[in-house]
Amino acid sequence: MQILVAAHEVGEDAARENPPDAAVVDAVLSASRALIAVATRSLGAAAEETTIAQYRALVVLASRGPRRMVDLAEALDVAPSTAGRMCDRLVRKGLVRRHRARGDRRAVLVSVTAAGRRVVDEATSRRRALIAEILERLPVPAQRAVAQALRAFADAAGEVPDSEWPE
Repeated sequence: MQILVAAHEVGEDAARENPPDAAVVDAVLSASRALIAVATRSLGAAAEETTIAQYRALVVLASRGPRRMVDLAEALDVAPSTAGRMCDRLVRKGLVRRHRARGDRRAVLVSVTAAGRRVVDEATSRRRALIAEILERLPVPAQRAVAQALRAFADAAGEVPDSEWPE
């Protein structure tokens, strides 16, 4: 959370120095809509039973391991009660489980199940294929330019490095 706050503060300073052109904002907005559509399509059959928010929780748990509810909520930038309700639904679907921490029997951890891991792995594979199909429509120099621009955008947004996410 602190990283996002710091990134926001840096972003405010940069915005004052480099206000974006409205056409640039519109282009990024269009690209974000396309990426959201890819994310939704990548869930495939799981989309009927798993929301994008629930999928995000699965990704966090699959990539970072078991978490206390408060830590999961912070990673998702939601209230702990929201994360709790989300996990209740995921438990009922068999995609996550709750269990006591070994070192601290008072702490309850949430972890992804094998079925939840399959949802993440399959969606990641489909998402990778969908993105590759879109990129194939661009010449190689444009593909590289898109990758460079998106890395810079993710950095400016304070997003988690690729090494911490399975996508």
